[in-house]
Amino acid sequence: MKMQRREFLHSALAGAGGLVFGPRFLFAQDQPAQSFAPSDIVELAKTKIKVSRVGFGTGMRGGNRQSNQTRLGKETFEELLRFSFERGVRLFDLADLYGSHPFVIPALKEIPRKQFALVSKIWFRRGGIPEAERPAAETVVQRFCKEIKTDYIDIVQLHCVTSATWPDELADYMNDLEKLKKKGMIRAHGLSCHSLEALAQIPQEPWVDVVHARINHTGAKMDAKPEQVVPVLQKIHDAGKAIIGMKLVGEGDFRQSDEMRNQALDFVLNLGCVDAMIVGFEKKWEIDDFAARVKNVKPRPAAAVA
Repeated sequence: MKMQRREFLHSALAGAGGLVFGPRFLFAQDQPAQSFAPSDIVELAKTKIKVSRVGFGTGMRGGNRQSNQTRLGKETFEELLRFSFERGVRLFDLADLYGSHPFVIPALKEIPRKQFALVSKIWFRRGGIPEAERPAAETVVQRFCKEIKTDYIDIVQLHCVTSATWPDELADYMNDLEKLKKKGMIRAHGLSCHSLEALAQIPQEPWVDVVHARINHTGAKMDAKPEQVVPVLQKIHDAGKAIIGMKLVGEGDFRQSDEMRNQALDFVLNLGCVDAMIVGFEKKWEIDDFAARVKNVKPRPAAAVA
């Protein structure tokens, strides 16, 4: 019955626009040139880290080490993670704030670690997690690796950066993370940005490898209006840094509108500066629905995007 259900989903979505997550996802062999597929493998700029264009975000309504995903319960959440991997997802976005560390490796225990990339984030701000202490980055990342059950984390971000002077304020964390990268405990580092002022510092900051940035066509749950954010993202991309987009569907605001979701994907995919995106899937059908919508986006010439 399980295989029959998957065959049904494959047929249904193929009729609605084509299933893009499947057994031959790795090199997107079935995709014509100049098209989008969520399972396309993209390289995150100078990091050389390869991920699927669409990643699984685990922090929907996250805080105090729980999220909508962890609230699904261990069995349901891990089944959802396995399903996403079967559909071609190769990027999993975690964080200490979300409490999602213990779930991914058990869900993918039969999959070689090098076949997927993991992101986690250090919460350095007051509140948010139970402990009042904020240890050094090396101590925190060592704990992350134990919780996740991995020898290394592909990308570690400083979580929810808002200050325009973060390069000075977070220098100790930055130095520690650079040392961990040299040791091989992490492969890249950067920020999850939550203000335009913080975002604007990134193009000229050599320490940043990867940035998580909030981007959609309406400005919902973003740092500023799209017309203010997009030029900064383009500068970041031109500086050789990777961009992972988040809040693509306005933190769920567009879920009830097919038109809004389609417009959001068309907007972000055609910007040309967002390398990958993360989405907080909560149900299996959302993964397949999102996949079909991505495939239906038609690439536009760069001059037509602005």
